[in-house]
Amino acid sequence: MSIVISGTGLFTPPHSISNDELVTAFNQYVEDYNAENAAAINSEQLTALKPSSSEFIEKASGIKSRYVMYKDGALDPKTMMPLIPQRSDEQLSAQAEMAVGAARQAMAAANKTADDIDLIIVACSYTQRAYPAIAIEVQKELGCKGWAYDMLVACSSATFGIMNASNALHGDTAKTVLVINPELNFPQINLRDRDSHFIFGDVATAIIVEKQATATADHCFKILTKKPITTFSNNIRSNFGHINKCDPETMLDNDKMFVQQGRKVFKEVLPMVSQLITEQMAAANVEAKDLKRLFLHQANINMNNFVAKKVLGRDPIGNEAPIILDKFANTASAGSIIAFHLNHDDMVTGDKALICSFGAGYSAGCIVIEHI
Repeated sequence: MSIVISGTGLFTPPHSISNDELVTAFNQYVEDYNAENAAAINSEQLTALKPSSSEFIEKASGIKSRYVMYKDGALDPKTMMPLIPQRSDEQLSAQAEMAVGAARQAMAAANKTADDIDLIIVACSYTQRAYPAIAIEVQKELGCKGWAYDMLVACSSATFGIMNASNALHGDTAKTVLVINPELNFPQINLRDRDSHFIFGDVATAIIVEKQATATADHCFKILTKKPITTFSNNIRSNFGHINKCDPETMLDNDKMFVQQGRKVFKEVLPMVSQLITEQMAAANVEAKDLKRLFLHQANINMNNFVAKKVLGRDPIGNEAPIILDKFANTASAGSIIAFHLNHDDMVTGDKALICSFGAGYSAGCIVIEHI
């Protein structure tokens, strides 16, 4: 039985923030902090903060801007966080709103209605609450029946979600699966941290996964091979959770937000990812010359270029390995799906590609696909 990806969707938030805007706010914060703490800095009790620059951000990451659901407060040097108005429990949550927007596009692309969908997986790096599951809220809003659940595997959530969908179809626990990646990530950033204040943006992607026998879309991609891997590391971490409130002295510490050891991540993750891709290409009997596209995780342009060159044996040409993080920034698990969504319309029968994501855990997922 063949399993296919038959539709994708993309929800883009209403606001955009450029590097220049972020840098202006950050540098004003730095100037205010250094002036306020001048005595302690001069006596070496504190270290002066360093300013940021758009050039530094682009060189380090390839990011030029990012989309966000909420912009108010983020660029205020006195606030330095997005101010998110509380919605009542009767209103659709912000994350579900994002998810529904992407889901409806994917369903339309796959020629599916709510009656066709009997499993919804919301797979992302964070959910805005523990329960009830965002996926069940989305299920209700879309009018679908069956079952739904959330799963969190950091930046590998999308590929892991597609694999879980495929397994459900093989196990006959679902007939058509909607996998959604609503990444509401901008609020996790510590906007006062020079090394990470620019990294994340908000977005939602969605994918329809079904049996080839039921697919009617113009663009369907058969899953040839798939594999997830994990190995534990503290080098990318977020300690945010409900137990934080049980330690009032540290509940506002920066380590409750996103932190990473970037150089260690680069050194340790990329060999693991390169090996995973090589193994899956061999399992699918696919060589580098057979690949039309590499839809890679969009965390850092230097990481993308390293993996693409390792897989192809040369630098990628044209849009062989599409980069979207310049406009969207790092969107966690959604990045490789954005690249796929925006760059598959010109693919034809027999074209092969791979979708690969990697991140905290460490975790990585690789799926080799073929246009049918």
